[in-house]
Amino acid sequence: MTDPTSSLTFDGRAVINGERVAARDGQTFDCLSPVDGRLLTQVARCGEADIDAAVAAGRAAFEDRRWCGMAPAQRKRVMIKFAEQLIAHADELALTETLDMGKPVKYARSVDVNSAANCIRWYGEAVDKVYDEIAPTASTALALITREPVGVVGVIVPWNYPMIMAAWKIAPALAAGNSVVLKPSEKSPLTALRLAELALAAGIPPGVFNVVPGYGAEAGSPLALHMDVDCIAFTGSTRVGKQIHVMAGQSNLKRAWTELGGKSPNIVFADCPDLDKAVEAAVGSIFFNQGESCNAPSRLFVEASIKDAFLEKALKLVPQYQPGNPLDKGTVMGAIVDKVQMDTVLRYIESGKAEGAKLLAGGEAAMPVAGGNYVLPTIFDGVTNTMTIAREEIFGPVLSVLSFTDAADVVQQANSNIYGLQAAVWTRDINKAHGVARALRAGTVHVNSYDEDDITVPFGGFKQSGVGRDKSLHAFDKYTETKTTWIRIDSPV
Repeated sequence: MTDPTSSLTFDGRAVINGERVAARDGQTFDCLSPVDGRLLTQVARCGEADIDAAVAAGRAAFEDRRWCGMAPAQRKRVMIKFAEQLIAHADELALTETLDMGKPVKYARSVDVNSAANCIRWYGEAVDKVYDEIAPTASTALALITREPVGVVGVIVPWNYPMIMAAWKIAPALAAGNSVVLKPSEKSPLTALRLAELALAAGIPPGVFNVVPGYGAEAGSPLALHMDVDCIAFTGSTRVGKQIHVMAGQSNLKRAWTELGGKSPNIVFADCPDLDKAVEAAVGSIFFNQGESCNAPSRLFVEASIKDAFLEKALKLVPQYQPGNPLDKGTVMGAIVDKVQMDTVLRYIESGKAEGAKLLAGGEAAMPVAGGNYVLPTIFDGVTNTMTIAREEIFGPVLSVLSFTDAADVVQQANSNIYGLQAAVWTRDINKAHGVARALRAGTVHVNSYDEDDITVPFGGFKQSGVGRDKSLHAFDKYTETKTTWIRIDSPV
């Protein structure tokens, strides 16, 4: 069989002011594939000097209004062309995402590429349909309330959904007229670099969208601390998110928007209207993307009276999620992004065993492809809220099963966590569904479903799951300033 990746070549250089450039000091780092350990390319190990150059390019583009000065309808046309570029290069982008991050190529193509393109297109379509306002003042004044781009937006995204996470931030930021400096994760930088080339091909002017790869301490911190960055948007761990907010305050009080961790509760009551559907959602959602999702339903609460029946059904589904070669179109669970993350997942599994949880499935590494990083789908029963695997975000294919006896009990357990990103409630009782959903401290609560999604609804969390919302028209609030222009009218009438 022909290797579909054999014709791919990767350029690991940064994109600054419309050009591919090496790091100023010439340093690089190896980009290794989690699929089989192969060296994909060497990537520019950018630092403070490179961030300075990218921010300067973004500032110059903003000040001369080469992008923000375009009419919204004109920016819309370019953004739509940008989205079309993604679709035209979909196979290449999907294979790159799979090789770089480890997810199954079937999902990289059907989910990641399509979702990123749809996001870019949607914000392009939206930007000339968002109206400004006129305040209801006395007739002696005209008060205009307008949105203006904030200026230079720094964006730092994680490795688990490189294209989608980038699109959620760069699309509204660019559509609103800002310049962007994107720092992708050093674990999966390749599609972000390719996006910058496709943006240029679509007509986004040089300097407007810059991509600077590198490590967090060497490139991410200088971006967050930069005195000429007006806004920083970050998706990643709560630990780093807290540092981002500190850096924003230490520098120029730039806006800081952070979408952070999750330990989402998935609550199944005994009166669940479709137990098979609930089981499929619980298993499929935790093992999707190898469990490397901030909104993964990693805490499964099942009412005690149906827990045994639920687990019996769940265990029958586990064989469907055995890890395989992500380049095989039949694979549904791929590789963990790197050995560091795989070892982290395995340490959490060992802590679950040590703290008394009952291992029902998985619990160890696998090797479907030599040289790769794979973990078996893992389920623990007998978990309590005080166990490490119930409290901390694992970011791997590990499901913790807890039980409860009534609504008040499960709400208390579900909310006893520092995170508040997503949740779900399964019940046929509409009063119970509404009551529990309102009581749960989470940015999104699903009822009789999990992880159903649309670009039109906001995404973000309560508590230490972050600040601000991605997606929907609400995202424009992060990347625009609200200005009042008060015009005095001396009426001749």
